[in-house]
Amino acid sequence: MRNRLAHSIFVAAALIFAALFLAPLAMVIAGGFHDSRGFTLKYLAGVFQNPIYAEGLFNSLLIALGTTTLVALVAIPLAWLSNRFEFAGKKIVGSLILVPMILPPFVGAIGLQQMLGQYGALNALLGLGPIDWLGRSQYLGVVLLQALGLYPILYLNASAALANIDPAMEEAAANLGCGPLRRFFKITLPLTMPGIFAGGTIVFIWSFTELGTPLIMNYSKCAPVQIFDALKEIGSNPFPFALVFVMLAASVGLYSISKVLFGSKSYAMQSKAATVSAARDVRGWRGALVLLPFAAVIAVALTPHIGVVLTSISAPGSWYKTVLPAAFTGEHFAAALGHDMTISSIRNSLVFSSLAVTFDVVLGIAIAFVIVRSEIRGRGILDALAMLPLAVPGLVMAFGYLAISSQISNQDWVKNSPLWQQLFDVRTNPTLFLVIAYSVRRLPYMVRSAVAGLQQTSVTLEEAAANLGAGFFTRMRKITLPLITANLIAGALLAFAFSMLEVSDSIMLAQRTEYFPITKTIYELFQLIGTGRYIAAALGVWAMAFLAVTIAGSSLILGKKLGAIFRA
Repeated sequence: MRNRLAHSIFVAAALIFAALFLAPLAMVIAGGFHDSRGFTLKYLAGVFQNPIYAEGLFNSLLIALGTTTLVALVAIPLAWLSNRFEFAGKKIVGSLILVPMILPPFVGAIGLQQMLGQYGALNALLGLGPIDWLGRSQYLGVVLLQALGLYPILYLNASAALANIDPAMEEAAANLGCGPLRRFFKITLPLTMPGIFAGGTIVFIWSFTELGTPLIMNYSKCAPVQIFDALKEIGSNPFPFALVFVMLAASVGLYSISKVLFGSKSYAMQSKAATVSAARDVRGWRGALVLLPFAAVIAVALTPHIGVVLTSISAPGSWYKTVLPAAFTGEHFAAALGHDMTISSIRNSLVFSSLAVTFDVVLGIAIAFVIVRSEIRGRGILDALAMLPLAVPGLVMAFGYLAISSQISNQDWVKNSPLWQQLFDVRTNPTLFLVIAYSVRRLPYMVRSAVAGLQQTSVTLEEAAANLGAGFFTRMRKITLPLITANLIAGALLAFAFSMLEVSDSIMLAQRTEYFPITKTIYELFQLIGTGRYIAAALGVWAMAFLAVTIAGSSLILGKKLGAIFRA
C-alpha cells in the first residue's frame, strides 16, 4: 500500500513539475531558437553581438561575482568565530546578524540612497560637500546593498556546516603538530565546503538575476533590467527570449562548474559527536576583540534598515543636509494604510501568498513522504527536482510564465471570453500565474521542513498504529502530522513570508494597479514625485516587521536547521 501510494505521488508530483516548472523553462528556451523558418541560432548569436546585451550580461556577472565574494568575506569568518568562541553577547549578536534577512535588498535601496546621497546623512556627519557616493559607482552600490541583504544565507549554511564537524578530527591533527592555519585549510575548510557551496550558490544566482535592486538604484546596464524593459516586446521580439535563455544557461552552467570544483568533495563523519564542542570561553578584552567584527558588520548591515525607518517617519523635505531628520511625522504610515494602492496590494499579497502556501503544504508533505518514508526507485530524483527552483532564477521563471500567458491569451477561445481572459491573461488578471510562481519558487522551503520533521520522527510509531489496524491516512492524521507540526509551521511561515515579499515575479507579472502585490507597489510608489518615497518606506517598514516575526518564529522552531532551507 505504502509503495503504491508513493508511486502515485511520484507520478503526480512529476506531472505537476512538468506543467508548472519545466513548461515555462521550455517556453523560454523555445522562444529564443525559433523564427518563421524553424530552428535558428541567430537570436542567440545576436545577444552576444549586440554590445548592449553583451555589456548587460557582463555587468550582471560582475555583480554576482562581487556580491558573492563580499558575502564570503563577511559570512565565513563570522561563522568561524561564532563556532569557536563563547563570549558575552553571543546570543544577541547571533540574532542581530540575521536581521538583514527581514528586508528585501531593493527596499533597502530607499534607505541607503538617503544615507549616502549627495545631501544625505553621511556627508552631513563628515561635514563634506555634495558627494554622491552611490552615483559615483552604481555597480558598487548594487553589490554592497545585495551583499548586506544576502550574507545571512551563507552565514547560516557555514554555521551549520561548522557545527557538524567532529572536534576530535581537529584535535587529532593538533596532537600531530598541525598548526591552526594548516588545520583550517586542510580539515575545517574542506569539511565545511559543501555548506559553503550550498549557501554561496544561492547568493550567486540570486545576485546574478536580481531585478529589484538595480531598478531602484537606476543601474540599467545589467541583463535583468534589460529583460524587464523588453517586456512590452515579449510577443514580437525573440531577442529577450534569447537573453533570458543565456541567463538560465549561465546560472545552470556556473552552478554545475562550481559543483564540480567545490561541491563534489563531501566528507562523512565517523561519529556524529565524538567529543564535546571545542568552543573556547573568552572574556574581557579577548571577548571584546571577538565581538568587534560582529558589531562592525551589524552596524554596516543595519544602515539601509535605519535609513528606511527614518525616511518613513521624517517630514517631507526635513532630511536635507542633516545627520537625522529635522522633523518627524507618523502621517506616512497613515497614508500607507489609507492609500488605495497600498490597501489593495496588502490584500492581494495576502491572497496570493495564502493560496501558494496551501498548495505548497499539500505537495510538500506528499513529496517529503516519498523521500523519507518510501523505498521506491527515483525518490532521490524527486528530491532533487523539488529543490531545483532554488537554483533557477526567479526572473527566468517569471519570463516563462509571461510567455505562456502571451501564447494562451492570443488564442481565439481566450480573446472571445472575458472569463478565460481573467484566468490566463496576465494583462487582465495575473492571479493564477502569480500564485503558481510563488508556489513553485517557495516549494523547496516546505519540502525541506517536512523532510527534516519526518527524519526526526521514528517510523516505529506509525508501524505500531498499522499493527493495530489504523489505515495510512488515519496514521498520517493522528500520528505523523501532529509530530511534525512544528516543522510544517516553520516551512509554511517561511514560504508565506518570502512569497509576500517576492520581487522578480511580482514586478514582472503584475501589470495592472488593482492586482499589484506589496513589492510592486513599493516600486511604483518610489517612482512617484512628492511623498511617494516616504509612503514606500513606510510600507517597507511594515514588510520588515512582518518578515522579522516570521523568520524569528521559524528560527525558534528549526534552530540551526534553518540554514538547510536555503540550500540548492
